[in-house]
Amino acid sequence: MTVEAVFRMESARIIAAVTRVVRDVGIAEELAQDALISALEQWPRDGVPDNPAAWLMTTARRKAIDLVRRKETYARKLAEVGRTLEDVPPPEPSDPDDIDDDLLRLIFTACHPVLSAKARIALTLRLLGGLTTDEIARALLTTEPTVAQRIVRAKRALAKADVPFEVPGADERPARLASVLEVIYLIFNEGYSATAGEDLLRPALCEDALRLARVLAALMPREPEVHGLAALLEFQASRLPARTGPDGEPVLLADQNRTKWNRMLIHRGVDALQRAGTGPYSVQAAIAMCHAQALRYEDTDWKAIAALYGRLAQLTPSAVVELNRAVAVSMAEGPEQALKLVDALAEEGALKEYHLLPSVRGDLLARLGRHEEARAEFARAASLTRNARERELLLARAREAGG
Repeated sequence: MTVEAVFRMESARIIAAVTRVVRDVGIAEELAQDALISALEQWPRDGVPDNPAAWLMTTARRKAIDLVRRKETYARKLAEVGRTLEDVPPPEPSDPDDIDDDLLRLIFTACHPVLSAKARIALTLRLLGGLTTDEIARALLTTEPTVAQRIVRAKRALAKADVPFEVPGADERPARLASVLEVIYLIFNEGYSATAGEDLLRPALCEDALRLARVLAALMPREPEVHGLAALLEFQASRLPARTGPDGEPVLLADQNRTKWNRMLIHRGVDALQRAGTGPYSVQAAIAMCHAQALRYEDTDWKAIAALYGRLAQLTPSAVVELNRAVAVSMAEGPEQALKLVDALAEEGALKEYHLLPSVRGDLLARLGRHEEARAEFARAASLTRNARERELLLARAREAGG
């Protein structure tokens, strides 16, 4: 196993443990990178240690202690923790009580509301996903300097705001946890249906988000919405192998080969949902389970899905939720009833630049036999999307609708 591979797997835990010493995620990441450099220098010469992860952890923590000793401004902190750090060997990564607490603190720090959503996503992928700046830039379809700038500014913002390295108290936790869940959800969604670019999917982003959701569920077993998000991502990830064809083209839900759906992930989703609550992520997970449990598209319980979207609309009112509810209504009650809902959304104007609104409307019009109108809607949807694969699909549907 290469040094880089070990570091990528353990970097989040190392950074979390070191942050507890230096109380600054930016400095902690630099010290973790210093430990990696030491490994690259020593392992080829001295051989790979028996426990590479523990070696990296110990080296990074020692560098942190040395830094604290060298800086007079850290004298008070050294007085508080110096004896413990000096006399007791650093815990190995297998110590769940210590390291997991640090990892939880790091998650809440990287997703702190003082940062913008884009900054939270970039910093989370860097500190917890172990991605390089270049990898994050490619994943988010932006430039490497832009990502680097976001990460640097995020670290500075955390330091300037003197954000404590801690799990928030009971009074702050709901709002802070909502921020953490939102970041993980956004990362997964960008992987599941890319906003722009040549590919519909970015599986690596889905894997990172799913891993983070699982870690969070293990660290916070008594938080129902954490399990709700984990369940949702398990169900959604189960469909990934069937969402694209041999050449990467999108495959609509009705046309997917459901034998390709990952049954193990579906079972994990069911297990997680049993520990979930009644919040927005839990309701979305229940919707995803309805799809996952239908062996054929024709077996989908659309009435249940429409009802669940109604409940979701009450919890988190939004035009996007109403559009999804309209799709479910179209399958449960017919396209004419759903078209009224979609037309009402179009009049509101909140989704005027959202390509899925004309896409859904085009589908409803096609099912009602209004083919020329459907063609125009599909063409408009194609002009709004920034994803090349979706554009190709929508243009193909426009040609089909036009006869």
